[in-house]
Amino acid sequence: MTAIGISAPVLPSVRPTRIRLTVRGRRVLAFLAALPAIAALSIAVISGGTALASRDDGAPSGSFTTVSVGAGESLWSIAEEVAPGHDPRDVVDAIVRLNALDGATVWAGQNLAIPTEYATVP
Repeated sequence: MTAIGISAPVLPSVRPTRIRLTVRGRRVLAFLAALPAIAALSIAVISGGTALASRDDGAPSGSFTTVSVGAGESLWSIAEEVAPGHDPRDVVDAIVRLNALDGATVWAGQNLAIPTEYATVP
């Protein structure tokens, strides 16, 4: 009788391959790595606009007076009325910041806080 020999299969030697990134690949990888930081920064910038001081957020009670908006009045006309000696652009900006307004639109009957430095009308 003949003997049958069983041997293990011969596998080709496996060499680990090195990954070579091109300049474009490195840029894409850097962008993907920085994406969470970019997203967090964007959210912080967008939500930072709501952190402005207003009457409800605890502005000192003596730092403003209140004016009611009349029919047909705008922030510009109110600024010229309450602070005739100041630049209306600065007064409008201060009113918008103090009241945490999204824009320069106001409506009749709305109460606005006016910084005391500009308030000359009781």
